[in-house]
Amino acid sequence: MRYAVRAPVSNRLLVFCRMETVSQALEELLVAAQRQDCLTVGVYESAKLMNVDPDSVVLCLLATDEEDADDIALQIHFTLLQAFCCDNDINILRVSGMRRLAQLLGEDTENSNGNEPRDLHCILVTNPPVQPLQCQALQDVSSFCAESRCRNLWVPCLELKDR
Repeated sequence: MRYAVRAPVSNRLLVFCRMETVSQALEELLVAAQRQDCLTVGVYESAKLMNVDPDSVVLCLLATDEEDADDIALQIHFTLLQAFCCDNDINILRVSGMRRLAQLLGEDTENSNGNEPRDLHCILVTNPPVQPLQCQALQDVSSFCAESRCRNLWVPCLELKDR
């Protein structure tokens, strides 16, 4: 009889705690960046900014939920954005939990005002040299991305959980 070799419970718990900590840091970073007008929201808007000023981008979030898995056009956009980010040393994160993302950014999920909701599938965090974004959350998320690349995980995934 063969037994599957699994990581000790303590190691799995450490990984889970690390992911929770990074998810919290990401939430803090998004709120702080929005407050300082350092967010670009939308696939097309993000592509335009990265074409014009890639050096100002410090993080690219690619957000989806299960219902987006079959959206071929979105997946092609993501592939192109990921390639661009890798070529320009921009940190990338795949994120699930679109509802939580909308809550963090103050989006009207019910769309009661009649406006088209913003495209939250791609969000860039920028760090302009004139007034740099100074927060521990940015350093924590950047460290997580760097650690992931050291483990050959170029596009780490996080889940933002509803609260």
